[in-house]
Amino acid sequence: MKKILTIALTIFTAAMVAGQSNSLIIPGNISLPKDSILKKQLISDFNGFLSQKEKPNNENTFVLKEDLLETSILLDEIKDMEKNVRLKVDTFYKAYLTNSLRLNDSTFKVQFAYLGVDEDVPMLRANFTIIAQEKGNQFYFRSPLKQNTITWKSQNIGNTKVYFKNNLNTARANECFKLTDEFDKKLNAPIRQTEFYCCDNFSEALQLIGVDYKADYNGKNFNTLTAKENDINLVMNGTLTSDFTVFDPHDLWHSRLHNVVSTSIINKPVDEGTAYLYGGSWGLTWQQILDKFKTYAAANPNADWLALYNEGKNFDEGAKFPLNIDYTINALMVKKIEKERGFSSVIELLSCGKYQKDNENYFIALEKITGINKADFSANVWTLIKVN
Repeated sequence: MKKILTIALTIFTAAMVAGQSNSLIIPGNISLPKDSILKKQLISDFNGFLSQKEKPNNENTFVLKEDLLETSILLDEIKDMEKNVRLKVDTFYKAYLTNSLRLNDSTFKVQFAYLGVDEDVPMLRANFTIIAQEKGNQFYFRSPLKQNTITWKSQNIGNTKVYFKNNLNTARANECFKLTDEFDKKLNAPIRQTEFYCCDNFSEALQLIGVDYKADYNGKNFNTLTAKENDINLVMNGTLTSDFTVFDPHDLWHSRLHNVVSTSIINKPVDEGTAYLYGGSWGLTWQQILDKFKTYAAANPNADWLALYNEGKNFDEGAKFPLNIDYTINALMVKKIEKERGFSSVIELLSCGKYQKDNENYFIALEKITGINKADFSANVWTLIKVN
């Protein structure tokens, strides 16, 4: 960080590569190949790589097919780097070369940053590392992922190749990937080969693929990055670690569903209801949630489930974590719909759109699928409680 900011402070006295305004800027203190032809080729090809970064990743002519999967996940992180959303400027951040290191006769480690200046204050958006490989008369660029994990071990579990540093909790990994396959089958999602990296945290996941720093992720300890190329999935998991210590079926359901249905049309209470039904919540199974809900219902025989649904009331107020009435009712509704009409009708309800006042879009979809409307909603919920 200090090195990058120091470069930023001297940026306006730096030497620049002549050409378009979006070309890579090279400060005068950066080491480059002494061979002028090689130096020119490296800079020209790297500019070419960056100029194509907004294209679909498989169309970037400066990435070899064999390097596409891991480079695709890095390219996704480099896209739109020039934009400053707060200032509403699309070309605020510029690409600066910060380091060039020759690894062997044909390979370079290249580091670059996206920097901007606002009222004389340098602002660092991101810092990346990428590998440049000369092949024929051109340089190609790839993520350093394979290099960074060369000492890691691997193990095949079903369709997934799991990469880890030392030890793998095989029992938990098997449980996770078995459930993943079950969820994907229910969602009618294609079963693909997957390369799955068990990272200690999100920071490590980023650094392994070549993201040394990105302001967008400030303070984010746990997250996962994914890419898909040539029918192979790449997962950089910065949540589970190789012990799969926080493997949660509830969260796994969300992640698998969101691969199939866009979050822009998913109705959250239904989404959460399906996650309750198929994955439980807060360490509780669906049966345990249902038992708690039945206890609440028995203590509130005059409950107006329509009003409580719209309120999104927590019915387990004494517990450490909330359990929502609307989510639980949707779990019951989804169970009924799947049994009577199949899972495609569950997807239809899930896709009814984001929250609207008084859940109008939800009730329109529910009536279309089940015949249940607002007037008889509460009575139908009582029936579902009794038969489950």
